[in-house]
Amino acid sequence: MSDAAPMDIEKIMQFLPHRYPFLLVDRIVDFEAGHALTAIKNVTVNEPFFPGHFPHRPVMPGVMILEALAQASGILAFITVGEMPDEDMALYFVGIDKARFRRPVVPGDQLTLQTTFDRRIREIWRFQTEARVAEEVAVTATMMVATKGV
Repeated sequence: MSDAAPMDIEKIMQFLPHRYPFLLVDRIVDFEAGHALTAIKNVTVNEPFFPGHFPHRPVMPGVMILEALAQASGILAFITVGEMPDEDMALYFVGIDKARFRRPVVPGDQLTLQTTFDRRIREIWRFQTEARVAEEVAVTATMMVATKGV
């Protein structure tokens, strides 16, 4: 798959408006514009949601994993159109189908976020996504994002 070298956090922050504590993509390891992207999210005990989810056994909330997959999908959308977002461009998470949670994600895990472009109809993009820990599937979902200005 590979269009370019991996992207570090500085480059990722050029594609996403999110910042701590809501920036959930740490590194892009591989991508092919118009096709697929693989990213990494390192899960640490310092995440702000762990004290409340759950104090006796920290588990990453499923909605946070889905958000990480949506952020990775948004980066792929911008890479695909070959544009860097600016103040006139926006990306919104607009839908999710067939979400399945197969294993808990805990501190110390490294999530591999995989997103594959499915189709685009006007400003609505659809992606098939999967989050893995090592070789185990943690979450799968079909994601829809809408772009404004792209």
